[in-house]
Amino acid sequence: MDTSEFRRRGKEMVDYVADYLEGIEGRQVYPDVEPGYLRPLVPACAPEEPDTFEDIISDVEKIIMPGVTHWLSPFFFAYFPTANSYPAMLADMLCGAISCIGFSWAASPACTELETVMMDWLGKMLELPEAFLAGGAGEGGGVIQGSASEATLVALLAARTKVIRRLQAASPELTPASIMDKLVAYSSDQVVATLGTTSCCSFDNLLEVGPICAQEDLWLHIDAAYAGSAFICPEFRHLLNGVEFADSFNFNPHKWLLVNFDCSAMWVKKRTDLTGAFKLDPVYLKHSHQDSGLITDYRHWQIPLGRRFRSLKMWFVFRLYGVRGLQAYIRKHVQLAHEFESLVLQDPRFEICMKVTLGLVCFRLKGSNQVNEALLQRINDAKKIHLVPCHLRDKFVLRLAICSRTTESAHVRLAWAHIRELAGAVLEAERAAETKS
Repeated sequence: MDTSEFRRRGKEMVDYVADYLEGIEGRQVYPDVEPGYLRPLVPACAPEEPDTFEDIISDVEKIIMPGVTHWLSPFFFAYFPTANSYPAMLADMLCGAISCIGFSWAASPACTELETVMMDWLGKMLELPEAFLAGGAGEGGGVIQGSASEATLVALLAARTKVIRRLQAASPELTPASIMDKLVAYSSDQVVATLGTTSCCSFDNLLEVGPICAQEDLWLHIDAAYAGSAFICPEFRHLLNGVEFADSFNFNPHKWLLVNFDCSAMWVKKRTDLTGAFKLDPVYLKHSHQDSGLITDYRHWQIPLGRRFRSLKMWFVFRLYGVRGLQAYIRKHVQLAHEFESLVLQDPRFEICMKVTLGLVCFRLKGSNQVNEALLQRINDAKKIHLVPCHLRDKFVLRLAICSRTTESAHVRLAWAHIRELAGAVLEAERAAETKS
């Protein structure tokens, strides 16, 4: 493919993507395929000679799309959102074109410096304490990780290295192995201090946890993977109160802030805590500015060596939406969740199982876990909408998360009407079974 064909095919692909997203509501949200469906549909080996672009696009519809779960469908209510917007997709195109591997400032200065600035922009949108920002006089800063899981692991490894070195400084006779034997990491059943748990969007009280960690000199990592995006709205910022006690904080703009995956934002109060754990300086990666104190080499802030130009997505989205546009998007999803909650509360057969704070509603039929499992099975077998469950204490609970950028009130109401209809069938089947027995 030469430049001329790329121009032509690129326009065709943009049209295909736009048509896909514009028409996604008409596609079945969950696929009708069984494990292993794809292998028989493709050759056993790569082609010796080139295929045509037309054949590839034809196979996208024949082979790929039948096996796609359409996360961007307005009838997708499972898990949590995956962020998506046209500005972010355009930025990803540019990222692919530049194709830098940003392990150091010298590897591509713009890649490093834009990330530093975008993380400060985002930190200010959240009203993070100055200590977490790189542009001030503090010792902290932000970095884009691949996922919240990765950020948690990075924080854990940095905390471990920090305490080992602290104890060795006090007692030089101790070896790292003898210290690690005795180290303890504290967690709840949701892993770390969490704002917006996956199951039910519950919140740990940082104003209780934080002072204890400070008193005991424990590293406090806060995971707000889903909920963190909402903290750009003043009415939800109080949920982040206590972040000043944290050593590290993380959330995923790629969940709910219109920045396509992957983009997991992580801040630390002391950047030397990360670089002390991950610093890697072979001679072929060294450059003349690395000891100037003026630049960041992000390879020292993460587990992988290489990294993509992910901050471009943030730059495009923040500029083309503005803070007010992003706040309006969050507020709309929260309003839709409360609309669904009010519909559930009008039906005496159902109950709300957790306070609705953001865009997630946890609900169930009053009755046994078995009847709720049967309801979820019918919902997902019908494939008109897609939900996943959770367990709250000993109860089997259905989760409905507002996920798609294009979800409207009409979609929420259609989903509720569908759930009510299937609930009636489930309860009727239960009554029939009880009569027989």
